[in-house]
Amino acid sequence: MAHHKSALKRIRQTETRTEVNGSRISRIRTFIRKVETAISAGDKEAAKAAFTAAEPEIMRGVTKGVLKLATASRKVSRLSAGVKAIS
Repeated sequence: MAHHKSALKRIRQTETRTEVNGSRISRIRTFIRKVETAISAGDKEAAKAAFTAAEPEIMRGVTKGVLKLATASRKVSRLSAGVKAIS
């Protein structure tokens, strides 16, 4: 166990950040899942709507530091390709 005040504070901060970041990642996954579900169902309109909502949420993950830019771009690109592929 830490003995310094600064170390104890850092432990508290880390616990808080871990909780917040976990909820952010979970939220992003939910948005991605909605798009993938619409794609697999073949519903182009629902997929487009879900993708429109998911893209800014994924990119917000980059600004908040829970995703790297390349990872977010890859996810957006693959979702976009999936939406376009629905005939």
